Amino acid sequence: MIAWLRAQASHATQYAVPVWLIGTSRGTQSVAAIAIALGSGDGGPDGIVLTSTILREGRAGHAADKAVPDLDLAAIKIPVLVVHHQDDACPLCPVADTAALMTKFTQSPRTKLMVVSGGNTQGDACEAFAYHGYNGIESEVVHAITAWMLAPSP
Repeated sequence: MIAWLRAQASHATQYAVPVWLIGTSRGTQSVAAIAIALGSGDGGPDGIVLTSTILREGRAGHAADKAVPDLDLAAIKIPVLVVHHQDDACPLCPVADTAALMTKFTQSPRTKLMVVSGGNTQGDACEAFAYHGYNGIESEVVHAITAWMLAPSP
């Protein structure tokens, strides 16, 4: 998919454009695993964004369901943005664990932890209409992510 996107973009615009992968909640496990598996070459993404990251695992015994901090995050050599809501009440995503997560991206050239606040919460704490899904502040969060992605590297 990444190769296809790059081919489409260069064909349509004559310019290479970056491909970023963004995952939310369980999707953060997939995005981190892909970044590790594909590396920083032409086949892998140019950067990743992890929102409402799975920081603890609640389903013991499933090797494919490792929490993101249990993956080989030192193998990631591309920019990494981690976005989390300060009031996320999902038991697998405690904001208190985000600082430890950030220390694991030792080879990434650019990292940032963005903790947001505000919005509304209703229903299941691990679903989209809770703080876990940035309910009510979606637009602001997307704009902040985009701004970080487009900012020049230090």
